[in-house]
Amino acid sequence: MQSTPHLDVLPPLVEAGKSDELVESGRTLLTAVSPLNDSYGVFPALLLEKLATRSKSTHSDERNVYFVSSKPPPSTERRLESIQRSIRKLALDYVNFAKECWIHTSRMSGETNQATADHYRSLYTCLSLFTILYLPEYGLENAPVGDDLMEWLNIHFIEPSTEEGDHLSSLERPWEDETFWPYLTRAILRGLSKAVTFFLGTLSEHPSGNLRRLAQSIIPLLSTQPKLQHFDAERDFAYASHRWKEKVKMLRIELDDVPESDRRDSFEDWWDRFSDIVGILEGREEVIRKVCEELGADWREVCVAWGVFVDTRLRRQDLPDVAAQVLEDMPPDPTILEDMVHVALFMGDPLKALEHAAHLDPWLSAHLADMMEPLSLVEQAVNDETELSVRDFSVLSYAHYLHSDPAMWRITVSYMYSCGKVGAATADEILVRVPLRLQSKPSNANDGGDSQGDLSAVVKDVNATCREYQREAARRVVCKIAAQTFVQRREYGLAISYCSSAEDWPGLGRVIDRVLREYIHSGPEQYTKFISGIAPSLQGLRVNSAAHGVFIHRLMFAVRYAEFHQRLLNRDLQDAAWDLVSMLQEGIAPKAWWAVLLCDAIELLQYDPTPLFSYASACVLLRRLDEIISRTAQGAGEDYLKILEAKRQADGQKDIQKQLQLVRFALAKYFARCAMIGTGGTQMVPRKMDQTV
Repeated sequence: MQSTPHLDVLPPLVEAGKSDELVESGRTLLTAVSPLNDSYGVFPALLLEKLATRSKSTHSDERNVYFVSSKPPPSTERRLESIQRSIRKLALDYVNFAKECWIHTSRMSGETNQATADHYRSLYTCLSLFTILYLPEYGLENAPVGDDLMEWLNIHFIEPSTEEGDHLSSLERPWEDETFWPYLTRAILRGLSKAVTFFLGTLSEHPSGNLRRLAQSIIPLLSTQPKLQHFDAERDFAYASHRWKEKVKMLRIELDDVPESDRRDSFEDWWDRFSDIVGILEGREEVIRKVCEELGADWREVCVAWGVFVDTRLRRQDLPDVAAQVLEDMPPDPTILEDMVHVALFMGDPLKALEHAAHLDPWLSAHLADMMEPLSLVEQAVNDETELSVRDFSVLSYAHYLHSDPAMWRITVSYMYSCGKVGAATADEILVRVPLRLQSKPSNANDGGDSQGDLSAVVKDVNATCREYQREAARRVVCKIAAQTFVQRREYGLAISYCSSAEDWPGLGRVIDRVLREYIHSGPEQYTKFISGIAPSLQGLRVNSAAHGVFIHRLMFAVRYAEFHQRLLNRDLQDAAWDLVSMLQEGIAPKAWWAVLLCDAIELLQYDPTPLFSYASACVLLRRLDEIISRTAQGAGEDYLKILEAKRQADGQKDIQKQLQLVRFALAKYFARCAMIGTGGTQMVPRKMDQTV
């Protein structure tokens, strides 16, 4: 492709013929070449001498920078060609798909399969006709359409039947059979030259010499009928067709010269039959209509024969006029949806075609509309009431049809997301309602939440779909729903993971509270198993800048409290004591849990072999106990004793104050013991880890 001699930019930097004004203003044009492609950056700049005299304090004004290509953009014709070629390829893919489905289902036995095969055959005929009429090869839009339509008719509506031909070919004198002339006439009407040549050849044995002569004259005429695809130019085709029609006229003259006495044989008025055949070749529309009615043919055959014999240069834009004329005398059956789609396509009415196609099969309507819009066959404008274009309405209707099967949600939303804001909003609602329990089984509570099942796989698929179509709000809603479902299944690790993915920090807090309640109702052993599935999430949440600190703090307590009980179960009492004191001293433990931790400390305070708490650590416990008692006396007991009360009720005990008195008694004994140690008792056992409480 040659480079352009000049570059045009809008708005213009310099008006045509006014470059001197640019120089007088002390400016010039500079360009910068892109290192990636053949584009340039063009911008105005001061001349060097003006630049030297400009005040340093003067700030430069904002200037436009134009990005232009050294290559001319594709022409409108080139763009249209590219669009049409790509859509034609897509249409042919649809045609082949419908054809393969028809062939596959037709090979299967059963009434249901036969009905399905007939349905796919209808889709095949409609898509093929649409491709022929509206998506011809580029450059052939204005070419005669008769031969293409005849090929379509012979492929999809086979007449005469093969059985008829086999029957006649088995006869010694086939002209004596009542089906001979109808078969021969139909074969000529359909352009089946091989069959016509064979059966005309059998007339060489006919007793009438005139018929034998006429049959031999018409055979080369039929075999030389001009076809558009055999010519490089339409003008040559038109000239050949004209000369061929002249030969047909000569055959008519020859036929009219046959005497009346020799126009019948003992079985048929052969002259009248032969005259109809010649009338078809002459392109006489009244003969074609009469013959089609006698043969039981419909309006399609008349319209197609019109483009082959009556008007050999019939173009696509002229076909609606012919179809309207034919349909006045041969109306279609309105109960046959396939025929109604064909009528609309012949009449050049895409909207009507979509309407009938929607009743035939929503898939057909959606994909026809999808191809019609870029071809400007239907309006691209959005309807004010529905907020949908014609194309989007058809595609969205098909998507709603698909949604009748929830398992097809993936392909459903893919169609919906191509339908503007309305389709996107509808698809969002479907994604957040995808059934997450497909083939999933509740996990056993004893597995600690390790079994993900099929539920996690479904959620991952939904998440991936949301990311594919950039639907972040819908993705977060799905993650929230998934988190709630995992909580119900007691898979708390996954629940926290999805809360974090949705950035649902209040939800995260509720999950943590639910896990902490497992300690109250299931005991420390089961609680530690649940926490083992949660602990890995803590590190990821700590580095998440969006995570709210209060919820991370609560999760830290849940993990530390589980570690504390795990040490108790392992009889690692010294470290357990250090953990308990640090949770209280560092403010990790919520106030509502202080009383529970102090009750847990009773066992450690009463450990005989060696004291587990330093004097300072025991003072921490005492201060927390005093605060609980004093605040309870002031009416704030709900803030400090709620968890302990729930724990005692779960254990079948209700006397909370008695439990607190036991803590105070244990601390009193421990302080007495510390005093004795200070006068010569055993020393405190240091913690194994280098950590100070």
